[in-house]
Amino acid sequence: MRKVSPKLEPWLKKFNALLAHLQANGFKATPTNAREGLANLTRGLVSSSPDVAWVQDDTIPSPGFDIPVRIYHPDPSRALPVLVFFHGGGHMAGSITVYDPIFRRTALATDHIVVAPDYRLAPECPYPAAVNDAYNTVKGVWDVLKSRGVPFTPRLSIAGDSGGGALCATVAHLAQHDAGTDIKRQAMIYPSLDYTMDSASMVENAVGYLLETAKIRWYFDNYFQHAENRREASPLYMTTTARLPETLVFTAEFCPLRDEGTAYVRKVEEAGVKAERHHFHDMIHTFMNMEDLVREECDAVYAKMGDFLNRP
Repeated sequence: MRKVSPKLEPWLKKFNALLAHLQANGFKATPTNAREGLANLTRGLVSSSPDVAWVQDDTIPSPGFDIPVRIYHPDPSRALPVLVFFHGGGHMAGSITVYDPIFRRTALATDHIVVAPDYRLAPECPYPAAVNDAYNTVKGVWDVLKSRGVPFTPRLSIAGDSGGGALCATVAHLAQHDAGTDIKRQAMIYPSLDYTMDSASMVENAVGYLLETAKIRWYFDNYFQHAENRREASPLYMTTTARLPETLVFTAEFCPLRDEGTAYVRKVEEAGVKAERHHFHDMIHTFMNMEDLVREECDAVYAKMGDFLNRP
């Protein structure tokens, strides 16, 4: 029988009661409260932010928009491989500031230099602004590291959670056909990979588990503003070749995006590329931003990512 972790049940009960109260009193979703919601959730439930030896802000020049990035180097005395990490937030929320403790944990757990872009968000900057920023970050990462004089190993992997997972998989797709871009591995945490929203988990987990299907549709309607073909924009339906990077996907049982993550792993395997899925049978979407409640599960994600990214 499916059952949400008892670590999350009391919090989720309070959240659902508050949401019902707000909706009964005329609550309307806006970009502002979407951003505040994710920021407040993370600030309240990711209370520890570990020290990282070298953290600096910079920008990566790109056409039309110079992309702000934050660089986390866990040991500047060593040349380490690089991980570009795209934060989540449904293409509308999230930022370097919100995700700073998560990026710090990732750098330490994976022994990688983490480069985190503050890519543009909808509705102010709809699709494909975020995709362009994500890909230009990957293309420009070596130059910004060289300009800083920090030691690095020219081995690149990418990662992302939720909407950041969509950017991660899209970048991996584009890089297949770019001889100048070599991505070793990609790791995605409950990624958004199917903008058509055509999966059983979208129905099964539609209500009551923090991220709701109606909210996902609202995110996507703000992201796609020019009648784009959402199937063609979905990483799940993009062409795959043997040049895709090795892939790790984390899924959560009570997440509306669960099934598309599972389907993507199968698709990567069918392309002849190594792929694996790690499933949390009692977690909900966004649990990495709720670390104080589910520390063991978050630790497991960080450890698994470290093992995956550091394989020969």
